[in-house]
Amino acid sequence: MRPDCSPPPQRSEPSPEPTSLLEPSEFGELYTEHSRAIYYLALRFLGDPQKAEDATHDVFLKAFRKMEQFRGESSWRTWLYRITINHCRNLQQTWHERHMFTNADEALWESAASRTDSPLRVLETKELGQRIQKALDALSDEYRLLLLLVADEQLSYEQIGILTEQSPDAVRGKLHRARKAFALLFQQSA
Repeated sequence: MRPDCSPPPQRSEPSPEPTSLLEPSEFGELYTEHSRAIYYLALRFLGDPQKAEDATHDVFLKAFRKMEQFRGESSWRTWLYRITINHCRNLQQTWHERHMFTNADEALWESAASRTDSPLRVLETKELGQRIQKALDALSDEYRLLLLLVADEQLSYEQIGILTEQSPDAVRGKLHRARKAFALLFQQSA
């Protein structure tokens, strides 16, 4: 583990085709390509950089051990996201955490300011981040997950449907309701 808890570097090479078992070197490429996205998804779920880093390592370890169970019906990315979602949900139940903590977001908003930003701008950015997090925390787990997958991970409705085991139409409808609920909660936090 790295002491700074920063996510691993990202490479832009495409991952191998999901048709067969991967060689260890190919699995290394899969890790390099997807570890950052898995880390950030785990961070949004768990709210703690150290727990997210541990979860990222656990996810890839599980994926490597269960690689022969990968059926190739989806992309490697989708399969890894499914493992991540299940793993983080299990961790939340184990830790009796029903809400996301914001200590990671606090650090993010404090470090988001550039050197040229005025103190007022830094404060506004931090307050905006806190309002967004407060609105997200007030949403149901399902709505929060859908919003995070579409906003942070930029997945299609079909990909989200696979991850959440719903039809794309169900995802579309629930996302609409989740966005409306988020907007209302965000306005109320003003």
